[in-house]
Order: sequence, then C-alpha cells, then structure tokens
Amino acid sequence: MTQNQLKEKLPFITDPQLLEALNNEGQLMSFKPGEAIMEPGKYIKMVPVVLEGAIKVLRPGDDGKELFLYFLDPGETCALSLTCCTASRPSEVRAVAEEYTLILAVPIQLHELWLEKYKQWKEFVNLTYQQRFQELLATLDAVAFKKMDQRLMDYIIKKMRQHKSTELYTTHQEIALELGTSREVVSRLLKQLEKKKWIELGRNVIFIREDFEELAGKG
Repeated sequence: MTQNQLKEKLPFITDPQLLEALNNEGQLMSFKPGEAIMEPGKYIKMVPVVLEGAIKVLRPGDDGKELFLYFLDPGETCALSLTCCTASRPSEVRAVAEEYTLILAVPIQLHELWLEKYKQWKEFVNLTYQQRFQELLATLDAVAFKKMDQRLMDYIIKKMRQHKSTELYTTHQEIALELGTSREVVSRLLKQLEKKKWIELGRNVIFIREDFEELAGKG
C-alpha cells in the first residue's frame, strides 16, 4: 500500500511523518468473516487500525456466553487492546472480523514511542478512549435498564447500519450469545417482530423492513 493510499484510508491523519511511519512500520493483515483477531487470555502484540471492513468486540463470560460491546469501523482501533498493550496484560475480550477486514497492525513498542513522538497519534489514541468509553456506557445502560426486546431491536439496528443492508445473516444462537441471553428468548422475540411484520425470518437470515429503525423508535 502506498502512502497516498494509506492517507485515503486514514484521512484524519495529515502528518506526513506519521503517515510514512505507519506505511513503513505497520503490517497489513487481512481476516475472513468470523475469523478471530484477538482472543481472551492471549497477549496483544499490536495495535489494530481498521482500514477496511469491520470488527466486533465481545466480552466472554464464565458461562460461555458473550456480550457484544461495540463495532470497530474503518479508521478506528480498539481501546481495550490499547489498555492491554500499555499494561502488558492479556486480552480480556474477543475481536472477530464481521466481514472481510483489512487492518494495519502497529507493533506495541512503536505505539509507545509514537505517543511521545507524534501529536496526531496521541490525539487518535485519546479520541479512541473517549469514543469507546461512551459505547461501553451505552452497553452497560442497555444491560441494566433496557428490556431484552428493546436490546434486540437496538442490536438489529446496529447490524443494519454496520452492513448497510436490510438482510442480516446470522443465527438465533449467535444473537443470543452476543446479547447474553438464551436462544429460546431470542427466537420468541424475533417471532413477535415477525408477527408485527417488522421482519421476516428465513434460514439463518433475517429480512428487515427498511423503516425498522423508525418503527422501533415508536415502539
């Protein structure tokens, strides 16, 4: 990837020296849909900057369930991986490619140096912490204060926005794991949405009405 191509992927970085460092020192890595990028218990040796695709970050529980935390879109990185890098701690989350994903992997040792050397890298890291903190608060609020039917609708809306599509290819079990509930609960709530004609259920696919977000807001 040329420096100009990288600049197109990361338009918020305008410092030519930082762009050159990213281009020369960063390693391009690609992942297929469903492929793990980070696993719990393993040490993180790089800071992943998303260039294409999307990554979903999940918090696994002792019961085998996983709680969906947030998505990482192009131009973003993971605050939890930054924290683990800084503290030299193993990962406490699982990061999975939501679709074909291309990342630029920045070695940990360079991340530490660049915080001091490049103002824009430090600003990028600080903004990442701020954005992810707000998303984690939203997740905590949803778990604490929202009923499961509303959480499910919020989940569907996030997926629609993420994929820019009204077709969601997933299973009831996968949704249940990410919402921290049972497959039976998810299936029952999806059936209720289907009865309202807000969605249509297929085999491992959910067809969603284009005005679903508006209906959910009223609903």
